[in-house]
Amino acid sequence: MEIVRTTGLGGRRGRARIDELERRGATLDARVLPTAERIVNAVRKDGDKALRAWSAKLDGLDTKSPLLIDPARMQAALAEIPTAMRNALEQAAANIRAFAEKQMPQSWTFEPGDGLSVGQLVRPLDSVGCYVPSGRHPLPSTLLMTAIPAQVAGVRRIVAISPRPATEVLAAAAMLGITEFYQMGGAQGVAALAYGTASVPRVDKIVGPGNAYVTAAKKLVAFDASIDMLAGPTEIIVTSERGKANEIAADLVAQSEHDPDAVAIFITTQADLARRVAAEAKQQARSNPIAALSLDRNGVAIIASSIEEAREITNRLAGEHLTVDTAEDVAWVRHAGSVFIGRWSPQPMGDYVSGPNHTLPTGGVARLRGGLSVYDYLKLITVQQYTPQGLATYGPAAIRVAEAEGLTGHAEAIRSRGVVA
Repeated sequence: MEIVRTTGLGGRRGRARIDELERRGATLDARVLPTAERIVNAVRKDGDKALRAWSAKLDGLDTKSPLLIDPARMQAALAEIPTAMRNALEQAAANIRAFAEKQMPQSWTFEPGDGLSVGQLVRPLDSVGCYVPSGRHPLPSTLLMTAIPAQVAGVRRIVAISPRPATEVLAAAAMLGITEFYQMGGAQGVAALAYGTASVPRVDKIVGPGNAYVTAAKKLVAFDASIDMLAGPTEIIVTSERGKANEIAADLVAQSEHDPDAVAIFITTQADLARRVAAEAKQQARSNPIAALSLDRNGVAIIASSIEEAREITNRLAGEHLTVDTAEDVAWVRHAGSVFIGRWSPQPMGDYVSGPNHTLPTGGVARLRGGLSVYDYLKLITVQQYTPQGLATYGPAAIRVAEAEGLTGHAEAIRSRGVVA
């Protein structure tokens, strides 16, 4: 884990490293985009034939096996998992559902003036596809995080896909009542969801994280099917003046074990704490090869010159996960995917059971949006209604604006109802 300073000897190198971290977004596209584009175009053109061919080549799936998983297989998985695991999934699901229900916006109307009523309708999308990765680790939590907000929003058709779904993932699907689950993934799975094939009806929106090829495919289909975000490798920032080195290091290692490209950053003004955290992280990752590789490549401890600078760097980097010392620290946070407060709030709790979604913006995108939420599954429809009195009151102003814009047809549509400007 690299240690850098913002001032003094090595300050120039430290500032350059921070600039590099700030520009970390979308670095994988150049490597994978051409292949992803070829796969997406093939599935768009040849449907099931290309989908099956690429699934066989990349995921080792049988070209003759059904893509749609039998719901009985999911029910069997639910019966197979230990009771303690089922209870854990149910507890996590309850918290995720409760949080999404709190987020749910309401339809409303009001009258800004006599004779005019305006409002907003909240309506769900018709269909969504939830991508569940199945690479190094089974991820039932990702299915919970992507499907439950859709259920709360009222989405009628919720589809799950995964190239090699683990028993726990199938069990989670059965627990949630999901019956449309396809064994497919990668760029070919994203393309099938976006454009549809003979076996896989298209969806309106694709959500959920994936590898670089999945992310590239989502970027390619984004104008044909809505997507949530382009999620890259996971990230952690811990900004602390008084945390315990072993606990901070444990959080850094936990997020780093997801991916060799994961980014782990510790920010402090305390040089001794930075050194101890770096040493602890190295020690704790000794038996965790992915975390060790990630920390060696992308682990950085930044020693800032002041608390104000530490906070500014934290906001500049706009991390996916952010840990701070106290509740008062939240006041200065402008950019973060999800914030964890204090030593008793380890970041993995947010991955599983807290309730807020763990599908979060990476690569600095937290400057622009928050994590996946019930809002991603909704659309807002505005409504307006005039009475004769209201049209007579507000119509002249609309006529004047229409005429100023040279849109005489607009003005005449209002005049035709007896409005005099």
